[in-house]
Amino acid sequence: MTLTDKPLFRFGVVADPQYAAIPPHVGMNRYYANSLQKLSDAIDVFNGEDLAFVVTLGDIIDRSFKSFDDILPVYERLKAPSRFLLGNHDFSVSAERLDSVVGRLGLEDSYYDFKVGSYRFIALNGNEVSLFAPGEGDAHRALAASHLAVLKAEGAVNAQTWNGALSDTQFAWLEVTLRAAKAAGEMVIILNHYPIYPPNEHNLWDFARVLELIEKYDNIPAYFCGHNHAGNFGEHGGCGFVTFKGMVDTPDENTFAIVDVYAGRLEIRGFGREESRTLVK
Repeated sequence: MTLTDKPLFRFGVVADPQYAAIPPHVGMNRYYANSLQKLSDAIDVFNGEDLAFVVTLGDIIDRSFKSFDDILPVYERLKAPSRFLLGNHDFSVSAERLDSVVGRLGLEDSYYDFKVGSYRFIALNGNEVSLFAPGEGDAHRALAASHLAVLKAEGAVNAQTWNGALSDTQFAWLEVTLRAAKAAGEMVIILNHYPIYPPNEHNLWDFARVLELIEKYDNIPAYFCGHNHAGNFGEHGGCGFVTFKGMVDTPDENTFAIVDVYAGRLEIRGFGREESRTLVK
């Protein structure tokens, strides 16, 4: 594919602001309250560019439903549309508020897809089968407990209570959406809070089946995620797996990115602690 100098479009990426009006956890390098200023500074940069949208890859808050009241107004300064994904900390709210998280973020569904030009973006919800997002008595919470027990028995590195998985229904939807995108001649970028590659303790519980599905398609140049605040990167089957660094980390050094989408490649421009990369497809 011929490379061009003019991007088809560009979009912004933020991972893990994890805001809360609480003191920092210095031992974990988490400065929760500082994310308001960091996000505002990132938006200043985003507003200086012509962006199709800005996506936050989950963990908008660290805890407490009222934290949304502080951080969501900051996003209102964005000139570009804002897209949200759900992270594990977004469900660190009281039990009676669990069902309100999706709506509070302005989402109609917890997983969805949208199109920009010839690109299909697929936003997954890796919290659907977990010990924290489904309410008490929800079948997905019981399924999560059994799923985690199996992973622990296997000694899986990602057998962690703060990870989750896709439901079978969501996975079937992913299959159908990927098949339709391929038939339509669309390129696909998958977005999720949880990594699936390289192997890591932060990975989605059912990373293997998602990775196997992605391997079947040659039109997926990238899988973008957060959750692992240190960041990560790997290439597998022609797809670049980018874990963006957590904004909540460090007292004042920021991290976010702008992705320039060209015919044949993605140029990730990292700001602050985020690395710049080129993904060729």
